[in-house]
Formats: sequence, C-alpha cells, structure tokens
Amino acid sequence: MKLLTHNMLTSHVKGVTKGYPLLIKATEVKVNEVEFQPQFVSRMIPKLEWSALIQAAEGLGYLQDLPNAPISNYENNEEFLRKVHRVLLEVEVIEGCLQCPESGRQFPISKGVPNMLLNEDES
Repeated sequence: MKLLTHNMLTSHVKGVTKGYPLLIKATEVKVNEVEFQPQFVSRMIPKLEWSALIQAAEGLGYLQDLPNAPISNYENNEEFLRKVHRVLLEVEVIEGCLQCPESGRQFPISKGVPNMLLNEDES
C-alpha cells in the first residue's frame, strides 16, 4: 500500500464519525523506485490531506525532510516534488495493518493490499 492510497482511506465502521487518518502499523515496508512524474505529483498535492501524509511518512521513518505544509510555487521545485514523489509513490507498506483512530478496528495489509471490508455487524 502506497502512502498515496493511505491518504485516501478512511474507516466506515458503524458509529465512527472520524475514521481518518488511519494509523499505520507496518511489519514490512519496502521502497521501490518508480519513474519520477513531476506533473502527476504536482496535480496530486492539492488533493492530499497533507498533515495525514506527514504523520504517515514520519511514523514509517520516511519523512524525507518534508515541511509541515506544501511550499509555495512547488510546481517549479523539482527537489520538493522528488521528495513528495518518494513518499507518495515509492514507500510501500507490504505487511501490517491500518487502525481506525476512533474505534481501534484493525484492517489487515497483506502483500501491499489493505483489506477494508467490514463484517456484517460493523456496517
């Protein structure tokens, strides 16, 4: 699971009002090089919940010196875009789980795929 995916996931357990951001409990993390696509990264930055990205990257030990907010004129700063690219697209949680911040419900991550399916009594 890439941190780009994590940034968009939320818990939908019945009764949960704020199931975001999910806490990552990783047992295996890999960094896989992916072709740098500055235009894609630039387009994604405004769609991100930046604080959740920073929290996730820091928790995994891959903060890459990212600031607490996107820098101004980031579209033209290749160094910044490369750091964001690395965190969003190259850091990948292979095994572990995601935990709902409100209910504590854990969702397994296996072979890089988070299982967000709920049991019948949870939906």
